[in-house]
Amino acid sequence: MKVELIKILLVEDDPGHARLIEKNLRRGGITNEIVPINNGQSAIDYLQAAYEQNLEKNLMVVLDLNLPVVDGYQVLEKIKSDPRMRKLPVIILTTTDVSREVVRCYELGCNIFVTKPVQYDDFCTAVRNIGLLLSTVTIP
Repeated sequence: MKVELIKILLVEDDPGHARLIEKNLRRGGITNEIVPINNGQSAIDYLQAAYEQNLEKNLMVVLDLNLPVVDGYQVLEKIKSDPRMRKLPVIILTTTDVSREVVRCYELGCNIFVTKPVQYDDFCTAVRNIGLLLSTVTIP
């Protein structure tokens, strides 16, 4: 499935980061619908409802790890341990750059791990590059 048919679930609790991520994904060529969610439990609820409505082939997740209510690790684990959601593409986009945490996310099944750069311009470039990548990939 081409990425243009995919709805992007943006799970990010910082509203400023969420706006910057969406803005720079757009600059990277992404025109997909982006659904902002600001905590892990709401993301799980949204995904479970989507799967009950058979929309699972039309979703991908951009996930922060440091979330209120339910953290990103728990969201990732829930997605990848549920047989219905296991193939759902998940991109981790977070400030964490500790190698054991990166390894943990890949062991839990994330597809891509990107550390948010601290500098504004670097942050924008990194997200724009994610958009460019997404515009060229095929999603199962």
